[in-house]
Amino acid sequence: MTDHLNPLQSLKEGHWFKLICGASFQHLPAVRSLTLAYTLAGADCIDVAADPAVIAAVREALQVAAELAQDAQARGFGKKGKLPLLMVSLNDGEDPHFRKAKINYTECPPNCHRPCEKICPAQAIKFSNKPELFSGVISEKCYGCGRCIPICPYEKIYTNSYVIKPEAIAPLILSTGVDAIEIHTQIGRLTEFQRLWQTISPWVEQLQLVAISCPDGEGMIDYLHALYDVIATHKITLIWQTDGRPMSGDIGDGTTTAAVKLGQKVLAANLPGYVQLAGGTNNYTVAKLKAMGLLRGRDGEVEGVGGVGEENTPHTPHTPPSISGVAYGSYARVLLSPILEELEIREVNDTSVKTTVRLEDEPELLWQAVGLAHSLVSQLKSQQ
Repeated sequence: MTDHLNPLQSLKEGHWFKLICGASFQHLPAVRSLTLAYTLAGADCIDVAADPAVIAAVREALQVAAELAQDAQARGFGKKGKLPLLMVSLNDGEDPHFRKAKINYTECPPNCHRPCEKICPAQAIKFSNKPELFSGVISEKCYGCGRCIPICPYEKIYTNSYVIKPEAIAPLILSTGVDAIEIHTQIGRLTEFQRLWQTISPWVEQLQLVAISCPDGEGMIDYLHALYDVIATHKITLIWQTDGRPMSGDIGDGTTTAAVKLGQKVLAANLPGYVQLAGGTNNYTVAKLKAMGLLRGRDGEVEGVGGVGEENTPHTPHTPPSISGVAYGSYARVLLSPILEELEIREVNDTSVKTTVRLEDEPELLWQAVGLAHSLVSQLKSQQ
């Protein structure tokens, strides 16, 4: 069973680390490997698609991580007695995190140099010269970043969006052991948010926390206050996820600027709850937060300027606000992509049935993956 104390303590103390596998990412071997590596590295939360198969893969990885925890600690990774919260992402309307790219490869000109295949960070686009082999978008690998769309010289790529059906939400909470939910919304969708919240509210207090993710725009702070008015009757731990530049952290260091800027904006609004960055976060994010005095240090104080507030009230009028955590998505996945690719290469074919190689069955790759994950997680955890 998940140990909830340590993850929530991380949030309170300002060193919360969340792995975003992707609201649309359903490649089960990759989700399982990412969960295992980042759990052993000390992650506080694993955020995945609201898909029973994905949730089952994460649960399995968490069990393996629990069995390997002592070995990980002996190697200097993780933290005793700590397993991350399992979070699923929901949406109250159309959202770029909830879509898949589509290509009708039969319409692609034969002389196209296929820039879409090269730019895809998930390696979800594949073309074959043999008609009997697959060409197009590997749906379970696509997480909807959209980079392939503007780069197609013939405009042959489109997307399919979807909204999580309300009637599917309660079973996820009740029967699959979900610890937390994240709701993706956008300015102007208060009615849609209210409808979704009304559906899930009977089960909300069974959860450890709720996160709300909203991109920036005119009237954002007023919209967040309106959302808080909707959910305020429930006693829950609340995270405001500032989605600065969605699904872009692997592009370069500059993408983290949007995440930090939006985080500052939400902090200044003094909303009840914690503020956690996302959208463009990468290897430069923690250093930038430290340089700007937005992250608490080992002593629990914002560096050089004050102390910690009470739970669910991260700061007081006498202390400056601070970021409580960081979520990493595309950068965290790409960081481990060499390991994930090697696992795929090691898959064997036995009488035409493909056997998936599990990360824990390849100890050398496992601890390489954990080491890479730890290089990111430890940036926040070194604050402890």
